[in-house]
Amino acid sequence: MRIGLLSDTHGYLDDHMLRFLEDCDEVWHAGDFGGNAVGERLMALKPLRGVFGNIDGREIRGLFPEDLRFACEGLDVFMTHIGGYPGKYVSRVRTLLEDDPPGLFICGHSHILKIMRDPKLGLLHINPGACGQEGFHLMRTMVRFSIQEGTISGLEVVELGRRGRLP
Repeated sequence: MRIGLLSDTHGYLDDHMLRFLEDCDEVWHAGDFGGNAVGERLMALKPLRGVFGNIDGREIRGLFPEDLRFACEGLDVFMTHIGGYPGKYVSRVRTLLEDDPPGLFICGHSHILKIMRDPKLGLLHINPGACGQEGFHLMRTMVRFSIQEGTISGLEVVELGRRGRLP
């Protein structure tokens, strides 16, 4: 299963970004869609899993949950928008992770690309950064990877270009 992971689109999605998702089996969005048009375009392209973010309104919150826990190819995945990272999880998420650690924890919100192991909880943490035009990040990013028999492989960071510059 090939996954395209993005976050913090803030209403921005272009054909350049969609080309990086063409070879993916599913697209996962870690919140801050910024409007239903982003979700609709992604759903028209590939099966979509996602969570709402702090900027998302009633429409997105009606389509996507705050937290999403699911199994993919034998891997236990937990996704939320505001989650922190190993050693600095937000308290609500820390409790959930400590009570039942997943194999993969995904969040967005910070606009900071982070991929790191949490040795204490035995999980992999991924924040794909931000691929939209809004925010303080300089480089727009997303992440692609494969999952097979509970194992992640082929992890790659996709740089989409500098924020403020169109492809």
